[in-house]
Amino acid sequence: MTTKIPVTVLTGFLGSGKTTLLNRILTENHGQRIAVIENEFGEIGVDQDLVINADEEIFEMNNGCICCTVRGDLIRILGSLARRKDRFDRIVLETTGMADPGPVAQTFFVDDEIRDEFYLDGIITLVDARHVTQHLDDSEEAQAQIAFADRIVLNKIDLVDPSTQRSLNNRLLGLNRMAEIIPAEMAAVALDKVLDVGGFDLNRALETNPAFLEPEYPFEWGGIYDLEPGSYRLELSQGPDPEMSAILVPLPDKNESGEKDLQVIAETIFRYFSQAAKSLQDGEHMSPGTTLWELQLEQQTEFSFPVDIAAAGYYALFTQHTPEEFSASLKDSAGQTVKTAAEHFFNAGHIHDDTVSSIAFEFSGSLDAEKLNAWMSVLLQTQGTDLFRMKGILSIDGDDRRVVFQGVHMLLDSQPGAPWNNEPRNNRLVFIGRNLNRDYLQGGLKQCMV
Repeated sequence: MTTKIPVTVLTGFLGSGKTTLLNRILTENHGQRIAVIENEFGEIGVDQDLVINADEEIFEMNNGCICCTVRGDLIRILGSLARRKDRFDRIVLETTGMADPGPVAQTFFVDDEIRDEFYLDGIITLVDARHVTQHLDDSEEAQAQIAFADRIVLNKIDLVDPSTQRSLNNRLLGLNRMAEIIPAEMAAVALDKVLDVGGFDLNRALETNPAFLEPEYPFEWGGIYDLEPGSYRLELSQGPDPEMSAILVPLPDKNESGEKDLQVIAETIFRYFSQAAKSLQDGEHMSPGTTLWELQLEQQTEFSFPVDIAAAGYYALFTQHTPEEFSASLKDSAGQTVKTAAEHFFNAGHIHDDTVSSIAFEFSGSLDAEKLNAWMSVLLQTQGTDLFRMKGILSIDGDDRRVVFQGVHMLLDSQPGAPWNNEPRNNRLVFIGRNLNRDYLQGGLKQCMV
């Protein structure tokens, strides 16, 4: 019998202390070999540089929460690790602070290959005692992170008074009465409280979300067609988006024609959707197969994509949005609409707050410490409430070491990092918050250059 590898998920809203806890796990003398998976929200990754003294392998997934899109990266990384499982004893996965951990947990239950090799040992949610109340009322992700937790680390209790801590405990219990709440400063918790938890509580997850085992997908609809050889056309009108991803795959079994078959092959189709799509213009052929097509729907109102069917059989069409949104239909050579033999509407990926964004900068040279501190002071005074998280690696003039820079709302911290030695000096910063202005941030940083 194959021994499954335990996976611990560290989650929590921006700046709650996930990387600090991860560093504690990696530097403790526990004798375990750990593979680390980092998921970042932003254009460039800096979290790998914030993980210190780690001989373990670090895999990064950038630019999004682990949900319908980035879950494909997670599956590919776990698949790669499964082939090298003799090199490590467990996996620690640190999610972005903007992630709902539900889709991460789903992966270990709905994907057969992953389920055979790994098991979800537990979800550990870190909570920033100083700032969490600013996000609980308006962030579904922050609420979900607490609701799905097996353990809650109430971090930074040294920054609040005992009355505030008691109030927070009661509020957290209101969201999740089954999880143990562990108070901590600087994420200092006993490892046996966060590792070897004993298994993710699936029953609680189903109580929180009855549709938990139906994954979020990057497609909203699938239909099965019984097609004879010949020429067809997928016709669409303009919809809410200027593009529509779609894939048409032949089904190997002539008997596969029911709605349940669409659900069975959904994970396979998901893997195709997680790959790069090929752009297709009006009038270009959309051939059946494993290619994901990104249909371009701009500059006119009606669109038609020819489809040539060489062999009779059942074919499944999966679309990013529902056909109704784009008046989409499959037509035969006579212009008649081909009816589906079966169809299924899938649980679509969740919607994020469009006002929250990540802005990243990467540039060479060094920054003047006094100018940077003065600009940061003004930035925090004017936009501190909207700046959820700041982090990065800085090159400060006169300092031969990297400066590890982190901030949460009005709080800033910097620590010396590894020496530059002969490596080119550069800066990488990420700002995450609401209604951020890229030009303003870029101009301010430019003024701080030596």
